[in-house]
Amino acid sequence: MARWLLPEGISDVLPGEARRIEDLRRALLDLYRGFGYELVLPPLIEYLDSLLTGTGRDLDLRTFKLVDQLSGRQLGLRADITPQVARIDAHILNRAGVVRLCYAASVLHTRPAHPLATREPMQVGAELYGHAGLTADAEVQALAVQSLRRADVKRVFIDLAHTGIVRTILSDPQAAAVSESILEALAAKDVPSLRAAAAALPAATTDALLALTELHGDAGVIEAARKRLPRSAAIARALDDLAWLIDRTGADEVGVDLSDLHGYRYYTGVNFAAYDERAPGALLRGGRYDDIGRAFGRARPATGFSIDLRDLARLNGGERFAAIRAPAVDDPALQRAIDERRAQGDIVVRALDTNEPVGEGVDRELRFVDGRWQIVKLERP
Repeated sequence: MARWLLPEGISDVLPGEARRIEDLRRALLDLYRGFGYELVLPPLIEYLDSLLTGTGRDLDLRTFKLVDQLSGRQLGLRADITPQVARIDAHILNRAGVVRLCYAASVLHTRPAHPLATREPMQVGAELYGHAGLTADAEVQALAVQSLRRADVKRVFIDLAHTGIVRTILSDPQAAAVSESILEALAAKDVPSLRAAAAALPAATTDALLALTELHGDAGVIEAARKRLPRSAAIARALDDLAWLIDRTGADEVGVDLSDLHGYRYYTGVNFAAYDERAPGALLRGGRYDDIGRAFGRARPATGFSIDLRDLARLNGGERFAAIRAPAVDDPALQRAIDERRAQGDIVVRALDTNEPVGEGVDRELRFVDGRWQIVKLERP
C-alpha cells in the first residue's frame, strides 16, 4: 500500500478549505461570545463510560475505542463534544442558574454520517444549561440561524420536530417489544414496514404512527396533527411548543416533520435541523436533551446545536486567496508600507530574493512609484 494513502473517509484539509474553515470558526465563536457563550476545550480522549453517558447506542457505534495503557480502562476518541460539555457544566463548573458554553474542535467517527461525509468532522456548537423554558430553545434556534447567515447561507431553512410525540404514542406497553422496528420504519417513512411492525398494536396506536409519516410540511402540519393524533396532554403540549417556536427562529422558512427521529434516544423535547440545497444532509442539528448531567451528579435542563465546519466550508468553496507581493528590497519605507497593509488585514508576501517566483494568489505588488511605495495590480500571463 502506498505510504501517502489515508484511511477511507479521512482527508487532508488543503489551504483553500482550511482558510475557509478557520474564517468560519473565528466568525462563529465571535458570534457566540456576543451572546454570552463561554468557550471550552474538552480533551480529545477520555474514559468511555463518561464519553457515552446518556447518548444512546448510535453514538456508541460511531466511537473509536482503545485501552489506556496506564489505567487498563477503556477509552474513547470523542465522536461528539456535547456529552463532554455537559460533564463540564454538571461536574466541573457546577454553577447555579443558566450557563452558556460553546466549543470548536475535531471529532472522529468510525463511520461517516452519510456517503459524502468525512469521518473527522470539525464540530462547532453552542449549549445552554439550566433553563427548561421555551425561551432557551428559541435563543438556541435563533443563534443557529445566525450561524448559517454568518456562513453566507442565503436562505435558511429550519425543520422542527418533537421527540415527545413519538414517545407518547409508543408509551403503550405492547409497543416495547417492537419499538425498534417501528422507529426504523417511521424514520424512513416506510408505510408497509410500519404497518407490519405495528400489526399487534391497538388500532388507535397504529393509526397515530401512520399519521406521523404524513405529518410533514409547513406550519399547517401542527393543526393537522391536532386533528389526527390521539388527544393527549403531552402531545398537545408538544404541538403548542412547536407552534410557539415557529415564529421565533428567524429562519427564512420553517418546516415541521413529526416523524424526524434523528437523535430520538438522545433528545428529550424539541429538536431541529437546518438544510441547504447544496448540501447532501443537514448542515446543523440540535435540540433539547434534558437531564444529561444526571450521570455526572447533577441533572440539568439543556438545549444546543452543533455544526460540521467542513460541510459548511464546502458550500461556497471559499474566497480566492488574494495577496500582495513585496520585493526583496532592504528599505525601511518598504517595511513600513508592508506593516501598514498587514495591519489593515491584507496578506503581504515578501520575496526572499529577486529570483523568487510570484506565488499562488498574488494579484498585486508593492512598487516604488513617484517617490513612495504603492500598490499596483500585477499583470500575469
